[in-house]
Amino acid sequence: MSTMDGTRVESTSVSDFARVMNVGCDSGCHLSTGSEVATVLRQPRINLDEDSVKNGLGRLVLTLVKLLHELLERQAIRRIDTGYLSDAQIERLGLALMKQTHEIERLRQEFNLDEEDLNLDLGPLGKLL
Repeated sequence: MSTMDGTRVESTSVSDFARVMNVGCDSGCHLSTGSEVATVLRQPRINLDEDSVKNGLGRLVLTLVKLLHELLERQAIRRIDTGYLSDAQIERLGLALMKQTHEIERLRQEFNLDEEDLNLDLGPLGKLL
C-alpha cells in the first residue's frame, strides 16, 4: 500500500485511511486503533469563538472601508487640483471625508483593533494600505 508513488489505496477500514493520511507525519500523530481515528474525526477543525469571529469580520469590513476611504480621498484631491469643484463643494467634500475618518476610528476602537490591524500584509505585494 504505497502512497508516495501515487498508488491508489482501496480499503473499507477507516484506520487504513488514517494510516495513509499520516504518511510523512512525525511519530506523535500516528493513529493505531479505530477508536483513536474516531476520536480525531469527531474533533472540530475550526474553533469559532464568537468574539474572534466578530473581530475578524470587523477587521475585514473596516479594512475595506478604509481602503475605499483612501481611494475617495485621492479622487477628491484630483478633482480639487483640476479646479472642477467650487469652494462650497470642496468644503462639503472635506467635511464628509472628515466624518468618515472619525467613524472609521470609532469602529476601530469598538472592535479593539490597532491601526496596523487594518493594514493587511499581501505577501510579495507588500502592505495593502
